[in-house]
Amino acid sequence: MTFYEKLCGRGPYIIAEMSSNHAGSLENALKIVRAAKEAGADGLKLQTYTADTMTINCSRDCFRIKGGLWDGRLLYELYKEASTPWEWHGVIRDECMKLGLDFFSTPYDRSAVDFLDALNVPCFKIASFELVDLPLIEYAASKRKPLLLSCGMASLEEIGEAQRAAYGRGNREVVLLKCCSEYPARYGDMNLAAIPELRKTFSLPVGFSDHTPGSIADVVAVSLGACAIEKHLCLSRGIDSADKAFSLEPGEFRKMVKNVRTAAEIIGGKAGGTSTLEKESMPLRRSVFAVKSIRAGELLTEENIRVIRPGCGMKPKYYSHALGKRALRDIERGEPIEFGLFGPG
Repeated sequence: MTFYEKLCGRGPYIIAEMSSNHAGSLENALKIVRAAKEAGADGLKLQTYTADTMTINCSRDCFRIKGGLWDGRLLYELYKEASTPWEWHGVIRDECMKLGLDFFSTPYDRSAVDFLDALNVPCFKIASFELVDLPLIEYAASKRKPLLLSCGMASLEEIGEAQRAAYGRGNREVVLLKCCSEYPARYGDMNLAAIPELRKTFSLPVGFSDHTPGSIADVVAVSLGACAIEKHLCLSRGIDSADKAFSLEPGEFRKMVKNVRTAAEIIGGKAGGTSTLEKESMPLRRSVFAVKSIRAGELLTEENIRVIRPGCGMKPKYYSHALGKRALRDIERGEPIEFGLFGPG
């Protein structure tokens, strides 16, 4: 199975996003890797940038965040604080490999794409804010690895442009991630009904990158066909980090994984059909039975045959066909009625 096939399966594929939740500690980072594995995640994701690859150190007003969780902070200062040192990436990757977790990251510029490619990541995730950076998407796509394109804030036109940018480099292994770029995100702004619409519009698999508290949105997303779930994981919201407010602690993450996998199991993929255990219940369905003893030559009537449980006789849909016919032999009370027991009336 290719990595793209894993992403597009009916799992769904669960991504534990570390982001800044290591709080500047490599030891914390490795603990998050272990917590992700124990919680049942399939992959662990980082974000690969420095403050200088993300923006410039400038105090002009447009470089200051307005509103939300990081209100008033300068972009440069936030990214300097929240970034994961590049020298940690190999150590974290090795811990993931040892535990059987996929390891990948979000690159924010060409140098990060090259750096991650050298680490042999199986895919690249493009963040919502970079979805309009078509040169970055084209460069990442040129590495011939699957792309997860996060669609927060994006119009359908912008999503289409990003898709064409990847396709233009010969890379058609694209997964869209429905996302609401609020931190934390409000339930009323999620619009998860867009998941099947995005899948239909772009003929691509669609997952969900979630910034809401709890895990109810993830269950809803899976019920609407999300093939992957990305959720922030922290050791504790008591550890100060930029993303703690919309991250799950290990026990919560484990519960989320269980809930979304159960939801996927409940949904299934068949229209109609009978489960193995259901087949054991089939004999308890209704069918046509003699409820009084009937002599040979006697008419079958509503008084001597009825539709009752169990399901050993002919199906109820043939009941009216049997009425008015004559018994070909004696039929005992409690005997199932079959076609060979009666003839013309």
